[in-house]
Amino acid sequence: MSSSEDEGGEEYLFKIVIIGDSAVGKSNLLSRYARNEFNLHSKATIGVEFQTQSLQIDNKEVKAQIWDTAGQERFRAVTSAYYRGAVGALIVYDISRRTTFDSVGRWLDELKTHCDTTVAMMLVGNKCDLDNIRAVSIEEGKSLAEAEGLFFMETSALDATNVKTAFEMVIREIYNSDTYKAELSVNRVSLVNNGDATSKQNQSYFSCCSR
Repeated sequence: MSSSEDEGGEEYLFKIVIIGDSAVGKSNLLSRYARNEFNLHSKATIGVEFQTQSLQIDNKEVKAQIWDTAGQERFRAVTSAYYRGAVGALIVYDISRRTTFDSVGRWLDELKTHCDTTVAMMLVGNKCDLDNIRAVSIEEGKSLAEAEGLFFMETSALDATNVKTAFEMVIREIYNSDTYKAELSVNRVSLVNNGDATSKQNQSYFSCCSR
């Protein structure tokens, strides 16, 4: 599509994926952001699930289509189609379960293998409301994020701490990245990479761990 602005203003659609081990709270993060809901007894997601959220940035409508892994992570069978066209990703671990933090590297490798368009990635330490049984320190999360060139934030889907901030930081980072910015119709669900290879070295780091 052309990059010219029409009188109705541009419309952007960004695909964002949420990845991480089972039961780290991915679905509840999405439902808290999209619907301000939290289900303490939520079951593993079955089938593809995504929510579309809209933001106004610079007087333009920016839509984020946020995909949940649909329970596939239990079988380590998240498909390449899930990642295709994603320009943003939240890699989630549970601060009370160290094994989920140890898996972050594998998820990053999978993301890089299946998707070469990702421009904004955030490491999310979820369930910060469980600080009394914390197994991963804030410093460890921040250190890993800095080493990998990721944003970092701790969140709680239970009490909504930083959830909106985390998603909207990723969306705004995508929007502000001219190389990957794509003007798309709302009916299109995947993005096409134009072949540009942009270094992620210039990613800034951000942590917000206040509770």
